Amino acid sequence: MAGPTPIAVKDTTAARLLDMSAREFRDLVKVGALPPAKRVGAYERWLVSDIEAIVTGKAIRPDAGFDL
Repeated sequence: MAGPTPIAVKDTTAARLLDMSAREFRDLVKVGALPPAKRVGAYERWLVSDIEAIVTGKAIRPDAGFDL
């Protein structure tokens, strides 16, 4: 039986979802190409739905020539 599908993930997991290094992921967050983390108590987590929306084009991302 598979476990629950995550709704919020740490940077290393988010980077794996996008097939990139954690450093590349954080750099894209820093320049605004990807959404910032949400605070969950003392933790920073990225909503999987936010990342999916950017990649699929359902959410607007900056028009600065970012490549994902």
